Amino acid sequence: MNPIPARRASLVAAAILVVTAAPLGAAATRNKERTVVDLAEGVHVIRHPDAPDGFPQGNTLVVIGSRSVLVVDSCLLPSSARQDIEQIRRWTAKPVTFLVNTHWHFDHTLGNRTYAEAFPGLQIVAHAATRKVIADNNPGAMARYPARTERFRTILASGKNPDGTVITDGDRKDYEEAITGNAVVVKEFNTTTQTTPTIGFRDRLDIDLGGRAAEIRWLGLGNTAGDAVVYLPAEGILATGDLVVHPVPYLFGGFPVEFVATLRSLVGLGAKVIVPGHGVIQRDASYAALLIDLMETVNREVEKEINDGKTLEEAQATVGGAVDVDGWRRRFAGEDKDDGDFFTSTFNALVKASYNQIKMR
Repeated sequence: MNPIPARRASLVAAAILVVTAAPLGAAATRNKERTVVDLAEGVHVIRHPDAPDGFPQGNTLVVIGSRSVLVVDSCLLPSSARQDIEQIRRWTAKPVTFLVNTHWHFDHTLGNRTYAEAFPGLQIVAHAATRKVIADNNPGAMARYPARTERFRTILASGKNPDGTVITDGDRKDYEEAITGNAVVVKEFNTTTQTTPTIGFRDRLDIDLGGRAAEIRWLGLGNTAGDAVVYLPAEGILATGDLVVHPVPYLFGGFPVEFVATLRSLVGLGAKVIVPGHGVIQRDASYAALLIDLMETVNREVEKEINDGKTLEEAQATVGGAVDVDGWRRRFAGEDKDDGDFFTSTFNALVKASYNQIKMR
């Protein structure tokens, strides 16, 4: 298998593992432009460009009712959140009264303070598990973020990626760009703090924005312990957070065994439009079904390896041979080399997470 391009393997891992020495990576498909898509009257999706260091920023859903506004995910950079708020104010004079954090990764939550300052009556909603992790983990993750610069410089000086592969010219360029951009991101981080959600729910929270219902639900363990989805039943629109990421999923941890059932529940809502945590809007559930198939296939093969007494290292070496990895890579990444390399990274991480979870049964 090809080595993972340096930056593309680190930035997602950093989002999920929060600035560790894990393998490097950016969003499966880099995004350089801010785009807005109108899904229905008063329902809009904002897709953000990556941060200057290549760190991905989550999608934002804006739902406008006759009384107030609900926003799903506040993205990473305060400057991006301010730009979104300016856009919302062009759409409506109504206040944002609810901000939902779909999960704890700070590319979906760091704009919380910017929204709270703009809308004094704001309530920030998250699953109880997410609320706790944001409070306990995210401030430290922000404090560790500047250390990425020295870590990347050390990697450049060594001439090897964290996985031991030799740095290519393309890798070197990516590391250098990430180092340059990191200073810009850290400067923005220094202007804000991680604001913790004010409301924690367990299973479901229904909100009436005035003539428009929004259902905030926890469907089960998946990408994290507390993934929330937001469903607009009248419009058939569903915001999933990182339970769904397109075109290549983020599977660097989480709960791959339960993830399958959670995705089945997600598909069972019957949404006509799915807004992923990252990537383009989905007009049906076919991509979510593909995610289910992938995780079921890997979980099944990993369980066989465990039943045969294989260690993690042995399972990692044999699962790739038992599963048609090349075929799965093409189904997700097509012929795009970067997306294909990213799929290799997320597939290997899925095998490890699946093994660790099934082994604990």
